[in-house]
Amino acid sequence: MGGRDLLAESGVEFDPESVAIDDEAVLSRLEPEVRSWWVEQFGSFVPANGGFFTPPQKEAIPLIDDGENALVCAPTGSGKTLASYAAIIDDLFGRAKSGTLEDSVYCLYVSPLKSLANDIHRNLEVPLDGITERAEGDLEIRHAIRHGDTSDYERQQMLETPPHILNTTPETLAILLNSPKFAAKLETVEYVIVDEVHSLAENKRGTHLAVSLERLEAMCDSSPTRIGCSATVEPLSTMAEFLVGQEGGEPRDYELVDARFVREFDIELTCPTADLINTPGSVVQDRFYDQLHDLVADHTNTIVFTNTRSGAERVLHNLRERFGYTEANSGCHHGSLSKERRHDIEERLKSGDLDVVTTSTSLELGIDMPHVDLVVQVGSPKSVAALLQRVGRAGHQVGETVTGRVIALDRDELVECAVMLKKAEEGFVDRVFVPERAQDVAAQHVYGMAINGPRPEAEVREILGSAYPYREYTDTDWERLMSYLTAAYDGLEEKNVYAKIWRDTNDAPDGEHHYPDYEVGEPLIGKRGRLARVIYMTNLGTIPDSFDIDVYTRSDEWVGQLDEEYLDTLEKGDVFVLGGGHYEYRYRRGSKAYVDPTSARPTVPSWFSERLPLSYDLGREILAFQRELLARLEEGPAAVRAWLREYPLDEHTVRALTRMFDEQVRYAGEESVATPSRLPIEVELDKTEYRRNYYVHSNYGRRFNDGLSRLLAYHVAQTTNTNVNVAVADHGFTLSMPLNRKVDLERLLREIDPASVRADLRAALDGTDLLKRYFRINATRSLMILKRYKGYEKTAAQQQVSSEMLLSFAQELPAFAVIEETYREILEDKLNVGAIESVLAALQSGDLEVCVAQVDSPSPRAFGLATLMASDVVLAEDESAALQEFHERVLEAIGDGATAD
Repeated sequence: MGGRDLLAESGVEFDPESVAIDDEAVLSRLEPEVRSWWVEQFGSFVPANGGFFTPPQKEAIPLIDDGENALVCAPTGSGKTLASYAAIIDDLFGRAKSGTLEDSVYCLYVSPLKSLANDIHRNLEVPLDGITERAEGDLEIRHAIRHGDTSDYERQQMLETPPHILNTTPETLAILLNSPKFAAKLETVEYVIVDEVHSLAENKRGTHLAVSLERLEAMCDSSPTRIGCSATVEPLSTMAEFLVGQEGGEPRDYELVDARFVREFDIELTCPTADLINTPGSVVQDRFYDQLHDLVADHTNTIVFTNTRSGAERVLHNLRERFGYTEANSGCHHGSLSKERRHDIEERLKSGDLDVVTTSTSLELGIDMPHVDLVVQVGSPKSVAALLQRVGRAGHQVGETVTGRVIALDRDELVECAVMLKKAEEGFVDRVFVPERAQDVAAQHVYGMAINGPRPEAEVREILGSAYPYREYTDTDWERLMSYLTAAYDGLEEKNVYAKIWRDTNDAPDGEHHYPDYEVGEPLIGKRGRLARVIYMTNLGTIPDSFDIDVYTRSDEWVGQLDEEYLDTLEKGDVFVLGGGHYEYRYRRGSKAYVDPTSARPTVPSWFSERLPLSYDLGREILAFQRELLARLEEGPAAVRAWLREYPLDEHTVRALTRMFDEQVRYAGEESVATPSRLPIEVELDKTEYRRNYYVHSNYGRRFNDGLSRLLAYHVAQTTNTNVNVAVADHGFTLSMPLNRKVDLERLLREIDPASVRADLRAALDGTDLLKRYFRINATRSLMILKRYKGYEKTAAQQQVSSEMLLSFAQELPAFAVIEETYREILEDKLNVGAIESVLAALQSGDLEVCVAQVDSPSPRAFGLATLMASDVVLAEDESAALQEFHERVLEAIGDGATAD
């Protein structure tokens, strides 16, 4: 039967010119009931879409129907989830009709969010009910959801009558793999869908899931077809190989469905003024909120993204105060709110009842919101991928244009956002970096497999190595892990860290470790301890617990609380603002930090820990942009403005950018602007504060700058025997020392051997709060510290105390897996050590040049670095005054009124 006959059979009128032949081929694969439902459901999309299928659906359905592994990469609202499910639903209905559908789990759907799993579960009801109504007889495709909120009754029902489609989360899947009764139900799985795979791959939740998928692969009757759904991401091949894993040392076969740019985008960067320095803050705020209110009024539902939770609360508060928005038509959504509150906002946004919702990151992923037709991003989202993910929440229906507005309120963010929007239009996407060879996750899974064992050691090693993050896992890595898990260190058990597994050869029939299923002499691993399964099931997972640090003066007066991640940024002597007062950080003991009141200016901004870091790739694109802009500037400011008008920018932004770079070059010269081949450093002698300040224009993102600044501060301290204050931003960092101290940063940068960077950073981390916190996190993930044991639960603060008691002992153990993983995670995942090594190598080869300039006052591109130490919200007026003073000095130096307009 031909495709047009199939449509006629479905009872749908069609325009032959609007139905692509590819659609006929896809429709012909579907069961009549599925085909009928699909045509009736999506016939209205023919004019907008050119067919009954969106591009990802058209490509993915045949691939999945043929049992091919596939990564479906497409924007939000392009139908990729249904693309993943369609062939599976069709297969299950075909089996139901033929009487071969058994009481087994056939499809596993894994989501990073419980709310997304819930939403998919609800959305499945529409096609399943619609198709069932068309079928003859009593056919049923069961689907269920299983995560931490699932009741005991529902879990028991799943055991008795398994769902054909099971929606779950990575953590729950790991639990199910070690659940003796339910694990057997997973042996029949033929399809695995991993949703939002890009959001998992970049962190240890994804690492954990990758191993879980390999464990599932090993226990299934046949190799399941793996389907990944991802938003716009790079590199696609890495994401696909992460999804499918390895077999025989090579990636399993896969197909890519690349539909990343199938939607129309209407995005623009705006700024309330062309002069963010001298326009009064009240005027900037008034214009910003007036513009935001007008945008909300012109659209049905609007989501406003900010970069901090406090920012989301503040924007909503001001909208309500200024324009009369109420609880009934506006709301706020972020991770600090209760689950019930977040769910209420999600449901009202989904139904279209809210005019505007403000949020930080919590609505980037998740539920379908069909009425949202505008996304406003306040400030820079720090990566093209995050921008596309956020604005993709608007126009969440097939054929609708994605409308987004980015509003910049900061000069440095103007540069970021201008480049970001242009690169988004050009199809550029930041790369995702996958954590490699994480020992804490490996410890959990090897323990889990031993609990299900005994298992041959070679088999366990092969399963672990089949997961993409462990494809380069070495024999040395394995032996270090075994030494930890078997507690092969003197004194470890005296610290209450006990062996989790035994490792032995299979004994003869009369031996203690004799297992008839295996050859005598075959190396096996098995669990130690009667409570092993309970310990494992109640402590697995990778999401770290966090807590607030109580801050006390050394006279024991309570001051307030700080996020523990913020404490990672503090060194002894740093000054910060809390509750309106200034405090000098002294030391930390467990869950308490001790400070001294001071009148000194702050050296660390209070928002540091909450802001997302600029992506390294976008930072490099900004350098290329600045190189191009300088070339245009040689022709004059008018040429720059004409060029910038080709970007999606409003006129205020065009003029602000032109003025900033014109003043920069006229004040400090072209060599003061960072480019792909130039790293500028400004040296300022601040005789008022009696400080020597080095402004390093390394525009590679905060992770890179955090690492390089620590490395330089370590070397400076070695050579000058002085404490160095460090302030880190995305576009550079500041090193500050007493005026009577001096260091040749250019020579220091050139002389640091890239091969010694890791060892030097390890030395620099010794004794820091950053090292202490990450050791606690990794010790807990490795089950060295148990969060839950025999009904008792340790808080994150109690875990920290336990970890600090273990840290010095663990550091003395040779090549101890948990310590090595702590350093690996900090260096590779947090401080971007690989990029630091590359930049230092470029300096040595001459591909990158350091340009040092002595300045009387910071240049315009260094204003943000110079005010970074005083950029707390409490000091906003002081910061504004400082910016104006810096700007006046620049204007005086280049000639007042002579700048580009």
